[in-house]
Amino acid sequence: MILHTTEVIPLPEYRLFLRFNNGEAGEVDLSDQLDGEMFAPLRDPEQFATAYQHPVMRTAAWANGADLAPEFLLELLHRAGKRAAA
Repeated sequence: MILHTTEVIPLPEYRLFLRFNNGEAGEVDLSDQLDGEMFAPLRDPEQFATAYQHPVMRTAAWANGADLAPEFLLELLHRAGKRAAA
């Protein structure tokens, strides 16, 4: 099975609620990940709030073209231990 997100909801303080096609779901904190040319603009809360479920790539993406691999997002979810029942 190829991992992908099925739901992406932007939350305050640079967090996302994510649901994955493997049944896992929960919040990830991206505040430490927003560096570099594509991600630094997302430090603006209005820009971060543009996060959505990309219909083709099936992962978290933003209006400025930034996106994150679902495998990376799932790893962050596991590290945070903030999983929810799917």
